[in-house]
Amino acid sequence: MASPGTGARCPLLEQRARWERKRACTARELLETERRYQEQLGLVDTYFLGILKAKGTLPPPERQALFGCWELIYGASLELLPYLEGGHWGQGLEGFCLHLELYTQFAANAERSQTTLREQLKKNKRFRKFVKLQEGRPQFGGLQLQDLLLLPLQRLHQYENLVIALAENTGPNSPDHQQLTRAARLVSETAQRVHTIDQKQKNDQHLRRVQALLSGRQAKGLTSGRWFLRQGWLLVVPPTGEPRPRMFFLFSDVLLMAKPRPSLHLLKSGTFACRALYPMAQCLLCRVFGHSGGPCGGLLSLSFPREKLLLMSTDQEELSHWYQSLALAISQKN
Repeated sequence: MASPGTGARCPLLEQRARWERKRACTARELLETERRYQEQLGLVDTYFLGILKAKGTLPPPERQALFGCWELIYGASLELLPYLEGGHWGQGLEGFCLHLELYTQFAANAERSQTTLREQLKKNKRFRKFVKLQEGRPQFGGLQLQDLLLLPLQRLHQYENLVIALAENTGPNSPDHQQLTRAARLVSETAQRVHTIDQKQKNDQHLRRVQALLSGRQAKGLTSGRWFLRQGWLLVVPPTGEPRPRMFFLFSDVLLMAKPRPSLHLLKSGTFACRALYPMAQCLLCRVFGHSGGPCGGLLSLSFPREKLLLMSTDQEELSHWYQSLALAISQKN
């Protein structure tokens, strides 16, 4: 006769079992992906860095600009992997966190690296031939050098997800719980710093592109220190007369309205002349019509202390994107 309670479920034991399964699965994924990552780091170190050093195809300053601290990142992975293979997750990741600054440095150099690669492929025939030959090796699986150079930053994102999952599924009584918790926090903080660096680099690229589109004395320095949000054509509806197409550039603090230069202009064809700069901190935004999602477009009203703008688009989806971006800029300044 079965005793009372035989076969009864224990929620605490079930939760612990789920933690163990998730922990084992995450640990296995971390180990397997680290092996592959280390292999890829080593291939680049051998077939690109090593040969470039030996042959002198690329001068040391350009080689450093292109690869940054790749060799040190490779060394950090070589140091980490034996701990993972031995099941010493906490100890291995705690030691690995001492090298996280390398990933911040690598991210800070990313734009310079891609610029160097483009320049050298364009002007250095020996380097261009060398890269094409190495990229054709079956070990790289069809990846180009520009793709391979992204591997450390992609891996950092994987580290963040896997180490956090490993820490969350490690019980508080586990001997490596504190080590994993610290490692998860440090990896997450590094990933956030790298994301901030990436966003700033992309913004700087946008600002340089926009500045190149603007011409005239009024345009000098207009984009300096700003965050780019959006650009596009909108119709300006005047009190009388026909709507006029204008190019708008939206930044975090101002809305810039520009007029295209004449196509026959000898020096400035394809550029825009700045016509007005509107401070978003003083803007009142209202959608006059275009709420229904229909095909007929819409109209936005932007009120400033000394002027009121009516902006129209025949594309309602595009107008909705503008409305959201303008509202975001206004909320950031208020």
